[in-house]
Amino acid sequence: MNHVTAMEEQIVSERMRKKLEEVNAAAQSHLFPVQDHINFTLQQAYFKCAYDCFDRRRKQEDISNCVEHCSVPVMRAQQHFENEMARFQERLNRSLMVCQDKFESAKLQKIGNEAVNDLESCVNHSIDENIKTLPHLVGKLKTQFSIKELSQMSNTTML
Repeated sequence: MNHVTAMEEQIVSERMRKKLEEVNAAAQSHLFPVQDHINFTLQQAYFKCAYDCFDRRRKQEDISNCVEHCSVPVMRAQQHFENEMARFQERLNRSLMVCQDKFESAKLQKIGNEAVNDLESCVNHSIDENIKTLPHLVGKLKTQFSIKELSQMSNTTML
């Protein structure tokens, strides 16, 4: 590999890193209402429920069972959220692997500069397509967790 090709690959690698940061920022931005619901609304309900479990008239085993029962909704939601995010990550990784495979194939054919441009284009397209799926993923999670829109929630809390 010549010096120019190595420099081009390094530049593309840096651009890819920035695109991946873009995915992370988009995911965090889109997923904030869902994470907020799990971390605050469901956690709050869990602690309120668990608090009510502590009654001196109950046996320790009954208290433990009650607290465990209270934790089920938040644990299920967190697990479902993590599973959905793992699927999103798997889809992104698979699409990026296709780009990498195309790039490696083009390098073997000694296409060089064109391969670097194609890799960058493929990665940009792949990431952009995956980012486009985030609103749909968030909508699905909001429906499954019965989350109202953030603007509706903030309006009621401001009153």
